[in-house]
Amino acid sequence: MTAILALDTSTPACSVALNIDGVVLEDFRMAPRQHNDLILPMVEQVLQQAGLALSDLDAIAFGRGPGSFTGLRISAGVVQGLAYGADLPVVPVSTLAAQALEGFQKTGHNYWLSALDARMGEIYVAGYYVNKVEGHYLVKSLFDERVVKPDALVEFEEEYQGVGSGWLYEDILSNLLPKKPEHVFVDMAPRAACIAELSLELFSQGKTVSSYEAMPTYLRDEITWEKQAPKVGKR
Repeated sequence: MTAILALDTSTPACSVALNIDGVVLEDFRMAPRQHNDLILPMVEQVLQQAGLALSDLDAIAFGRGPGSFTGLRISAGVVQGLAYGADLPVVPVSTLAAQALEGFQKTGHNYWLSALDARMGEIYVAGYYVNKVEGHYLVKSLFDERVVKPDALVEFEEEYQGVGSGWLYEDILSNLLPKKPEHVFVDMAPRAACIAELSLELFSQGKTVSSYEAMPTYLRDEITWEKQAPKVGKR
């Protein structure tokens, strides 16, 4: 049995999921500014529902970002404490990849431009190819996560579908694509269930970190305000 607990507080949504050999229990709530109060009771509730203790788990996964600075710090802090106390490895999972997976699950479309609103006229964005092979989800990054102004991107060759709050700039993003997206899920937020799903493959590949290495990915900290992010799309 492989049991992985996952949680995400990277956006106004707050979610916890438990994946036990592909069977998922999830608690997902839209709860702006309530993450601190909700996340641990939600963890306890999901574990109790499954009849498991933290010590029964194989790993803990979390949405490592990008996303809200405050939300990412909350999830990382909770994961660090839980993983340290139970001596469990941690699986950091991209929130953008989790959104792309849910888009695929809902529609069957393979190409997803996953974006989150980064405020200040910018978005966190990455492109993915998603498929399901022999019962396992494959989420392949087509270009690296970055924070950028939507109009700083150049045209894409892929016929991406759209997912995430960053698609509030739908007019700009759609014009960068060879074809208007059939699906745009601007209200979709990263879910712990998708993070848990992605963590299974990462865990099997040994892509884990220790509790003290479970750090958020902010993206914005990794660039300077003066330096423009590189353009992506057609070369």
